[in-house]
Amino acid sequence: MPEMATLMVAAVFLLAGTIKGVIGFGLPTVSLAILTVALDLPGAMALLLVPSFATNLWQASIGGNARQLILRLWPFLLCASLTVWIGAMALIRVDMTLLSALLGALLMFYAAVSLAGVNLHIAVRWEGWSGPLAGLINGLLTGMTGSFVVPGVMYLNGLGLSRGQFLQAMGMLFTLSTLMLALALGRYGLIGEAQLLDSTIALLPAMAGVLLGQVLRARISESVFRRTFFLSLLTLGAYIAFSSIREFVR
Repeated sequence: MPEMATLMVAAVFLLAGTIKGVIGFGLPTVSLAILTVALDLPGAMALLLVPSFATNLWQASIGGNARQLILRLWPFLLCASLTVWIGAMALIRVDMTLLSALLGALLMFYAAVSLAGVNLHIAVRWEGWSGPLAGLINGLLTGMTGSFVVPGVMYLNGLGLSRGQFLQAMGMLFTLSTLMLALALGRYGLIGEAQLLDSTIALLPAMAGVLLGQVLRARISESVFRRTFFLSLLTLGAYIAFSSIREFVR
């Protein structure tokens, strides 16, 4: 990777890692959103693989709730993982500008819902069917766009988990989704050794950002930071969506 591109990628992952360190999530979402502005969608997906997998595996392994969460969430997690492979077929069959527009729309939706404070409430008796359904949709959209959050994060939030359980469950979802996305990109010839090396190098600024964010967490208002994050994500999503649509209709 050229020197300027390396510096740009390092800055992106430092920022994304810092956001994750402060609020507990956001590294894949932020890195994918910013990188998609500069790179094609598969290239952006490839770069986030190692930092996303490593940081979310770490998040999934701490909290002491792993066994309880797996027993409760396995249908959701299984469907969210397996359908990534199906969704990723779109990367070799659908115009990339349309998939980038879809990514922008998903980011806008996620940010708008979060800013509006809309929260689902999923009763225990509904989990038997809502979990697999949410997982299926989440996996398909992950394979198509590289975004792991819609509707998976909203589903997890609607289960009434404690903050610790919620963060650990997101770590599980993002870890499995990243692993399946890597396998799918490899299967469809969209990632090679050079991209994996670049992604591995990006892990260093990402981890530095997470550590920095954890330091900043005690010094800044998390609520203000979260609002700024979602407003920025809304703006970035709108830019990606509308610029992609404009390019498609030319």
